[in-house]
Amino acid sequence: MNQFIRIAAAGAMTVMCGFAANAETTVKVAYDADPVSLDPHEQLSGGTLQLSHMVFDPLVRWTQDLQFEARLAESWEQIDATTTRFKLRSGVTFHSGNALTAKDVDWTFDRLKESPDFKGIFALFTDVEVVDDMTFDLKTSEPYPLVLHTATYIFPMDSAFYTGQTDDGKDKAELVKHGDSFASRNVSGTGPFVVSEREQGVKVVFDRFAGYWDAASPGNVDKIVLTPIKEDPTRVAALLSGDVDFIAPVPPTDLKRVDGADGVDLITMPGTRIITFQMNQNRVEAFKDARVRQAIDFAVNNDAIVKKIMRGFGTVGAQASPAGYLGYDEALTPRFDVEKAKALMAEAGYADGFSITMMAPNNRYVNDDKIAQAVASMLSKINIKVDLQTMPKAQYWPKFDERAADMMMIGWHADTEDSANFHQFLSACPDEATGNGQYNSGAYCNAEADKLMMDSNSETDAAKRAEMLQKLEGILYEEAAFIPLHWQNLAWGAKSNVKAGAIVNALNFPYFGDLVVE
Repeated sequence: MNQFIRIAAAGAMTVMCGFAANAETTVKVAYDADPVSLDPHEQLSGGTLQLSHMVFDPLVRWTQDLQFEARLAESWEQIDATTTRFKLRSGVTFHSGNALTAKDVDWTFDRLKESPDFKGIFALFTDVEVVDDMTFDLKTSEPYPLVLHTATYIFPMDSAFYTGQTDDGKDKAELVKHGDSFASRNVSGTGPFVVSEREQGVKVVFDRFAGYWDAASPGNVDKIVLTPIKEDPTRVAALLSGDVDFIAPVPPTDLKRVDGADGVDLITMPGTRIITFQMNQNRVEAFKDARVRQAIDFAVNNDAIVKKIMRGFGTVGAQASPAGYLGYDEALTPRFDVEKAKALMAEAGYADGFSITMMAPNNRYVNDDKIAQAVASMLSKINIKVDLQTMPKAQYWPKFDERAADMMMIGWHADTEDSANFHQFLSACPDEATGNGQYNSGAYCNAEADKLMMDSNSETDAAKRAEMLQKLEGILYEEAAFIPLHWQNLAWGAKSNVKAGAIVNALNFPYFGDLVVE
């Protein structure tokens, strides 16, 4: 996969840390939103995984060049076709003081298998068998080429901490979507930071975990104060004025401004998160007709959205898989043709159009609300009248889970770095038992596409997998299963003495535990 990091030089003079004289090094971070929960299994989202990398540790994690790096698992080996044996690091403790053992991994695995959001990822994983305190076997039902990819999702939880009942008699381990639970409010991980203060929508304070296992980490940050700043201009102004030290994202409209500012670095990467709209066939009869879905795809000008709204800071898309993924097919190109769209609507019997509702977040993806407004305007050209509602992501995700609108925005980055992941969550036939189609608000279903996904998951020959996954992408393209818009590029801003370029990655999970402040 083509990747690059560009750090804009901020001048020859090194800007010394404004708090260097203090014993404690504090970094003030401004994101466009704060984590919606402290439970790592409540929601499969970028915000949740960003939090997990701060307060938990995975068995394995991705490097900037998309290789695997040992974390809580210090080593692993293939025992047989369906068994991978992992050896845990010794001497690792949770924030509570409890020691990490293989039993915690087993307990965490069982909880992941029950999570509505995560169980789909682990569909082919059958068990964790504890060999001894520091060794376990991760087993699959059949040969699976993505064992290590999936191990990046396993952040061992403190089983003793989450076992028992709360004062009001609730199970500490219960997993509640968008609700109040012990795990959503309390956390004990092995990660570099402890959550010491949290006020939803206001701030989260992270203090360095004194007992953190990774003594080799260069990280020297003692405290992180995360403040959600939804408005792009306000977030950028906070960085440029020195009120905060690190922001994400930098909006496309302010890239040049941040790039040219003294004492500030701009860090950018091409992204692999596809931004899409889904059309709910259970709510709108017309959406069951592939010609109507194709008409909508023909009506939406992806190129104009990238050029005008994203200011070029994105890659126009026509499929879920970005270049470099096995499923990517360069023959699938964006199709914008309003007259063709009108003809398809007429052919399907909808020349006069119809009315729909649309929902999108306004602080989850770059320019998400502006993109939604543009799409709604484009659909009016083919007589589809859109009632659009945008809202903060904390309110949006419960609405998304309710399938509360006819068209809904969803962005997705395949954190396994594999094409099958897109289909499994965004366009597979919804199946509550397996977790497939968990984020398929369009209720699209194609048995042939699902079979290709399942077959690819047990195919270890890369060329054969690529053929299957490209055929899958072709089916989704021809049927207009969803409306792909673009792959969203990534941009962060940081004070020049905050060496953020070393900790960011294409997955957009900054490894703050390794952050160095000069």
